[in-house]
Amino acid sequence: MPEASEVAAEAAAGPVDDPPVGVIGGVGPLATAYFLELVVRLTEAERDQDHVDLVVLNHATIPDRTDFVLGRSTLDPGPVLARDARRLEAFGVSFLVMPCNTAHYFTRHVTDAVSVPFVSIVEAVVEAACDRVPGLSTVGVLATEGTVASGVYADAFARSRVKVLEPDVADQQIVSAVIYDQVKAGRPVDVDALRGVAGRLAARGAAVVVLGCTELSVVAADHGLLDDPLYLDSLDVLARETITRAGRRVRGRAQVPAASGPRAAGR
Repeated sequence: MPEASEVAAEAAAGPVDDPPVGVIGGVGPLATAYFLELVVRLTEAERDQDHVDLVVLNHATIPDRTDFVLGRSTLDPGPVLARDARRLEAFGVSFLVMPCNTAHYFTRHVTDAVSVPFVSIVEAVVEAACDRVPGLSTVGVLATEGTVASGVYADAFARSRVKVLEPDVADQQIVSAVIYDQVKAGRPVDVDALRGVAGRLAARGAAVVVLGCTELSVVAADHGLLDDPLYLDSLDVLARETITRAGRRVRGRAQVPAASGPRAAGR
């Protein structure tokens, strides 16, 4: 039985907080940091206590997701992600999120490991795209080769009877160059080339172009891509869904300042 002093201390501390949100992070580390920045900037808050409580497991040494999906590595990230989900559940989180697109190839590992809800970035994007364009029939997806090969977006949109367009070989090389050779390497981004890829997807019939890679989320913030309604940023969508699920209000589009140095995320 707790001592009277402990009971008094708990009473003085005020009401018990709602369970925090669990973030399966580190995939990659900067993607996690950028996601947290979005959640803070997008939450309607006038004081610290108005923000979302989160518990973040920034597990940067999880095996590379893209390498496994493409068969370049035998190190399976799935069991590691499942273990991290169980650790967060044991902490007492209300639900889980994972700010990485390619890692959603391993969603089943996570959901089978825990009983708390898992909020999928992919499912949230599908819902947001369909809400943006009633009767949506075709979307474009810009992502890593790993995400494209995994089929996570194609499968999810197909369940809503929406066709997914992916860049052709030449345009995928442009997207990959932006992700790996420019953003990750800290070099200037050829945003006009990326806009050209999106424009060609739109010319093929895409009413929305999903930025399905967290490096592209950084490009969107630094170059104002989200001012164009053609683009839908997956990390922005997940941040908004997290805030809403946590019982907070979304203030509007995040005003994320341009990076003072190279900003890169994870794959």
